[in-house]
Parts: sequence; C-alpha cells; structure tokens
Amino acid sequence: MSSLPIEQGEQLRVGTVDFVSPSEIRAVLDIDSPDSVALNAGTPRNFPRVNSYVLVSCDNGYLVGQIEWLAVERSPYPKQRDIQDFGLVNLPFPQKKVSLNPVGTLKRTSVRGIDSFKFQRGTESFPSIGSAILLPTDLQLRSIVESGNNRRVIIGQSPLANNANVAVDPDRLFGRHLAVLGNTGSGKSCSVAGLIQWSLEAAIKAEKRPNARFIVLDPNGEYTRALGPSTKFKGRVFKVEAGDDEHQLQVPSWFWNSSEWASFTQASAKVQLPLLKRSLRAMRNEEFELNPNLDIEVKKFLSTIIFSLKSDKSKGSAWASFPGPKNLFEKIVSWGQSVCTYKGKLEAGDTRLDSLENNLSSYINNRQGNYPNYNGSVEEVDEIIVNMLEAFLLFGGMEAELYPKGEDIPLPFDGGNLVAYLEALAQETGTEQYVEYLVARIRTMLSDTRMKPITNDSEQRVDLAEWLESYIGKDSVEEESSNISIIDLSLVPNEITHLVTAVISRIIFESLQRYRRLNNKSLPTVLVAEEAHTFIKRYRDESENQDVAAVCCQVFEKIAREGRKFGLGMVISSQRPSELSPTVLSQCNTFLLHRISNDRDQEQVHKMVPDNLRGLLRELPSLPSQHAILMGWASELPVLVKMKSLTKDQQPHSDDPDFWDVWTRKDADGNLVERNADWNEVVKEWQQS
Repeated sequence: MSSLPIEQGEQLRVGTVDFVSPSEIRAVLDIDSPDSVALNAGTPRNFPRVNSYVLVSCDNGYLVGQIEWLAVERSPYPKQRDIQDFGLVNLPFPQKKVSLNPVGTLKRTSVRGIDSFKFQRGTESFPSIGSAILLPTDLQLRSIVESGNNRRVIIGQSPLANNANVAVDPDRLFGRHLAVLGNTGSGKSCSVAGLIQWSLEAAIKAEKRPNARFIVLDPNGEYTRALGPSTKFKGRVFKVEAGDDEHQLQVPSWFWNSSEWASFTQASAKVQLPLLKRSLRAMRNEEFELNPNLDIEVKKFLSTIIFSLKSDKSKGSAWASFPGPKNLFEKIVSWGQSVCTYKGKLEAGDTRLDSLENNLSSYINNRQGNYPNYNGSVEEVDEIIVNMLEAFLLFGGMEAELYPKGEDIPLPFDGGNLVAYLEALAQETGTEQYVEYLVARIRTMLSDTRMKPITNDSEQRVDLAEWLESYIGKDSVEEESSNISIIDLSLVPNEITHLVTAVISRIIFESLQRYRRLNNKSLPTVLVAEEAHTFIKRYRDESENQDVAAVCCQVFEKIAREGRKFGLGMVISSQRPSELSPTVLSQCNTFLLHRISNDRDQEQVHKMVPDNLRGLLRELPSLPSQHAILMGWASELPVLVKMKSLTKDQQPHSDDPDFWDVWTRKDADGNLVERNADWNEVVKEWQQS
C-alpha cells in the first residue's frame, strides 16, 4: 500500500503484462495487490472490479485498459530470493489474472509544473511483456471518464470512476443519431426525457431563449407530464382530442405523397397505381375536367409532346444508334396523325396548327422510301420544338405551364374531387372494376369520423407554412415560442398510425432539406421516436405492394442515412432492438444501453459493437434501473453511467402498475389509495356522447 497521504494519492503497481494482442491484454496481479479495496487513489476504491479501468505503461504514456474478466489459478508460491528455504515445500498459491480491453491512451502534459492528463481513443503502440499494470489516481480516472471536448451537458456519474461526471457534446450526441435501448422498467423513457431536459437547461444557461427544436413522436402519450405546457419547457402538445393548452393533430390527406397514398389504398402496380398517380397529378395542377373544350385539350396534348420531344433530344435519340432514330420517327408519325385529327376539329380558316403540321410532314416525308435513313439532326429537332411551342402559345398556353407540378408536391386539394376524378378516369379508360376497391378505401377514410379530424381539413384549410411553424417551431426569440413539440399518437386510429407518423417525419425532413437549399445552412432539429420498434420495424423488400408500415420504416431509413446533412438528428428509443430496421440501427453512432435480458436483443446489440468491447455488454442483463452503458461517437470510451435523477413531475408517465397499493387501498406512506371504476364515464368519453 502507498505510504503517501490518502488525499494526495499516487499510482500503485498491481501487476505485470504476460500476454499482448491488438484486442486483448492479459496480466498477472501481484501477490500484494489489493484484494477488494485500494486506498492509494485518494479515496477508497473497489479493486479489482469488472469493467473498471487500469493503466499499462507504454512508450507514449499509458495504455488505458478496461477489465473484461478476473480469474484465479493455482501456481507455486514464488520463492523469496533473500531467504533460503532449506528444503521447505512450496504449497500451491492462488494467482490472480485479469484480461484487459485496450480502449485508448492517456498522455501526461505539464503546464507551469502542474500535471494534467489527456485521453484519446486508440493507441499508437502496445506494451511489451513485463510492462507494469497501474491503478490510476483520481485525477487520471477523471481525465479518462471526463475526456472529450465541448462537454456541455452532464447526463450522470460513473460508478466505476469514483462518480466522476459523465458529460457529452450535443453536436455528437444528436448529430449522428442516438439509440436508447433497454427493457421495460429499466429507465429508458426517463433517460430520453432527461436528455432533452438537461440539454435545454444547459442551453438556457448559455442563452435565455435557446433556438432549439425537439419533436417527440409519442405513441403512448407519456411525455406531456415531463415536457408539456404545464412544465417550464412549455412544450406544444398535438393530439387527436385536444384539451386546454393543446393543439388538434392535423395531417391532411393532401400532405401525402403518391407512395403514401398507394400504401394506404393498397393500389396495385399494374392498373390502380398509374390511375392514382394521374389523378393526384391532376389535383396538384387543378386539372379537374376530364373533357375540357377543344383548345384546352389541344394545349394539354401539345405540352405533353413538347416534354417527350425535349426528353428524346436530351438522350440524342434522333442521332443515336439503331433503333433510337426509328423509334423517334414512329413517335413523330403518331404525333402528325393526332395534329391532323385536331386540325380537322377546328373551325374553317383556323391556321394555328398549319406550321406544325407542315413541319412534321416534312420530317416524315424525308424518311420515306425502300431504304430510309431515320437519323435526324439537332437543327431538325429544334425546328419541330419551336413550331410546337408557337402552337402551344397560340392555344392559350403559357411557358409556366410547361413545367407541371408533380403528384408528390404538397399542394392542397379536396378529397372529394380526387374520388370524383378517379371514378371518371376509370370510366374513360374502361377500368371501373379495377378501381372499385381503391375508391372505396379513399371514401372510407374521408368519411370515417375517427380519421376525419386528422386527415381532412375541409372546414378550415391547413396552411403548410403555419403547420411547419407550429410543429417544428418558429424563431425562439419570441416570448411565446417553445423548443419542444409532442406528437401524441395514443388515440390515432390504428389504420393510419403508421401513415401519420410517416407523413409528419417526411414533411419535417423535406422542409429541412429545402431550408438548407435556400439558406446554405442547416437548421438543427432533433426527432425523437419513442417505442421505435412500432414505426421502424424491419420489412421485406421483395413485396410488390409495400404496406403502410414498410413505407413508414423507409422514411426513417432515409432520415437515418441523410438526416445529418440537413441538420436532422434522430433519437430512437426501443425495448426490442432485434425488431428494428438494421439500416436505421447501423446509422446510429451513439448507444445508451439499459438493461437488456432477451437473448435475441442482446445478440443484436453485440453485432453493433467491436469485438474487443463485447465484454462490457455482458453486464447488460444485470444492470439496475437508472444505469446504462454509454458508447459510440458521443463518448470517448464506453462508460457505465448512473443517469441523473428526475423528480416525479419530470418523468414520463410510464409508471409500473401499483397493484399492491390498489389492492390494499394504501400506499407505502399509509395514504389512502382510491381507484373507483366509473365505466359510465369511460363509455361516454369513448362514444363521444
């Protein structure tokens, strides 16, 4: 033991290296090394202890090793050199061994005679056989656990490092996606709520009104108590049946893109989907008439063939290798016939199509004969395009109309118009029997009283800019602004839960994409998915028609892959990591792991970490509540954390059922506990009577 005063502390040699590999270092502990408690570090400390830290002398400082396992093996008692045994027999003696995972390097720096240490991941050189194993001092231990730059948010303390503070950089924690995984009751939801609260509290200290944005997808309605309008964070709550200080959840059907419409209606790819997309495109462009007057019909026809010819020109079809030129020629023949048909319908003396007809006829006639050369030139194609444009303008077209809006642009339309247009389109194309189910699904959604408040905005049209301002948040300089939006999905009908989640997440992502395109800077936003296995569940790619759950998962996969570039960070919280999309999990760079006991979930977690760190994860099944292992990009090294405590009001509403208190009508303090079952009140609320 050290002879120095306890408060000063010094390193204590505890063993010697006897095996070295890049992933593992083994050592033999000295006979006189501490058996249970070491006093050299400045305060009493348990040693040896699994997952605690020791130092190994090496060329450029100290190699930091994390103890993976401890063992004892029998060996002869070592002879003392200064004493002759004169034939005495050495009895077997227990020899202590440890296995270390190398996690980084601790380097000493000295400024004006004051020593300090800096920890960094990785190592430039490994120790040799016989190198000393040292027990770190408190200063060295804090330098290991409290390493890293911009440690702005304290999330807890490390029991294995003398309760040193564990703090993180928010840029690292949220910028590259965070996964909070653990069984029910392990403290997972409290950790998620705490990370949001502690981050905002740290930001408030630096700026009175921080410009932060957290959006919580809350499937069970747990987070209103911890982050809602009655807390100091004044979070906005969006739910189906909004009460006081709450907002009505609205995701109108015109927000949906064609993939979301197709998945909800289960539109078949061969017949229904093309008609659905054509109908959506008509809604976005306000083309509700199927049989317009002749001028409008000709104008639409001309705009279509202008697009087609420009596309062929960009591909070089007219002068490409066979059969490209011939295919273009056949298109022009078909267009020429249509132009002649339209010209015959015009009034006598109407010459608006004459120039185009002559131009097309000339192109066709030049390629007649037994051995025609179908190749065209740039000049010929440009001349046809010019004549098409002139005719298009003569029929009342404008150049802006040559760039029609796609079916996925969020432009408002009435759902009733979509149904009417789809039915009329089916009659025109003779496919009524194929779209009957499609139309029925849309009618059901529009008339369903459970879905109508969410998906229909016929009474008061939702403005997209105001929706984004409300859900994502406006400039936080204003007094009434809030940093948190809670999307309460607890009462959303099951048929559209995935759809609503997918649309909200996609709209947020695409709006931040456009924000960066316009401003050349990102707007940092955090999307929190509680019970993520519900929305981000693995699916089968080979399915022809993707269901709503698959489309929802694909949205999160895109956010996981691309969100960082546009300032959208993601926090996924789940009790079943084995059910999550592997794509999303692989894009999470930081993990906060609570107790995990299921073998499949443990196996999934093991796949996400390097081989030399898997020993740390063996502690997952036995972690107590409120404890977690922080590892990945936000932490310089894997560390066991006891998360900071939250008061009852700061915790999400996810308490365990208090069976005994209700059974005995008393709580632990002897207070009366009453749970009267008034089912009439429940039924009235349920039936909305």
